[in-house]
Amino acid sequence: MLGGGHAHVHVLKALADQALPAARVTVVSPFARQMYSGMVPGLLAGHYDVADCVIPLPPLIDAARARFVMASAVGLDPARRCVRLSNGEELAYDVLSIDTGPVMPLDGLPGAAEHGWPVRPIELFNERWQQLLQDRGAHPGCVVVVGGGAAGVELAMALQFRLGAAVPVSLVTGGGPPLSGNPLRLQWRAARALRRCGVTVLEDSCTQVAANHLLLGRGTRVACDLPVLALGAGAAPWLAASGLQCDGQGFVLTGPCLQSVSHPEVFAAGDVATRQDAPHPRSGVYAVRAGPPLALNLRRFVAGGALQPYQPQRRSLALLACGKKRGIAAWGPWSIEGDWVWRWKNHIDRSFMNQYRVAGSDVLAA
Repeated sequence: MLGGGHAHVHVLKALADQALPAARVTVVSPFARQMYSGMVPGLLAGHYDVADCVIPLPPLIDAARARFVMASAVGLDPARRCVRLSNGEELAYDVLSIDTGPVMPLDGLPGAAEHGWPVRPIELFNERWQQLLQDRGAHPGCVVVVGGGAAGVELAMALQFRLGAAVPVSLVTGGGPPLSGNPLRLQWRAARALRRCGVTVLEDSCTQVAANHLLLGRGTRVACDLPVLALGAGAAPWLAASGLQCDGQGFVLTGPCLQSVSHPEVFAAGDVATRQDAPHPRSGVYAVRAGPPLALNLRRFVAGGALQPYQPQRRSLALLACGKKRGIAAWGPWSIEGDWVWRWKNHIDRSFMNQYRVAGSDVLAA
């Protein structure tokens, strides 16, 4: 099992409830806990502590009677059925499940790697944020969030709420309005929420990240002490180089049973995968929903049984946090907002996290 993503934590819970006979399970992850992306805006806004937002992996892995290797995958040879790890180890497998999540595509933005604060990996972003709170009292001079998708919109409002009116926060959308590509009513609600929070929206693209400013596509130079990069999901380069069949962006192509279309002993779920037969957006909702069918099909594959096709839902409920304890809910063209939406989102998020709390989790989450 490569990665400790949303789908894999469910697989671990399923293995803890019912062991996989005559199988040796190894979990590989660079971090000992998974930070739940859906609660990160609430963490930045100050509504949650770090412990509220993480799922410690060792207790789950122990309960699943599995082995834990703290490392990242850097290569995959499906012909030899082995994975190369960042610690120099090489692991052989009979069945491989990949749920490593996306990476932040920084190569196309000059200065991003040197000066930017990429949101992914979330664990590293959180470390920098917690250090900032300790060292500077949560008062950078000015903040710019780059990325007009849901993550960028939520993070901009969370940061403006936490830092207050004395610290200007801007959102660089990439050229169009916030949440471009979504229904117009949702775009309008997001724009209004950003104005209400005091976030300045810049409908332009970022062309360079420098030490104390950003350059935009129209030549504007924007002062910036904290450039938060929410640039969307990219695929790890080692996937496309592995020999697994991938889509045009480098994500693993899978079929109805979550198997690689080129290597049936390889499964993939979450943002690292693309369903060839049923494309859908990359979001935590779909990753979470893929957990139960992935657990079932891994068990059946190992036992030699018939796999069960999984049909993702055509649309998903979007719940956006708006800085203060207020939220926007969207379902297709329908949307609504209010304080009660945040309470609803908070209940859903906490209920999800509580499913994976086992003995020892509270200590390791802190």
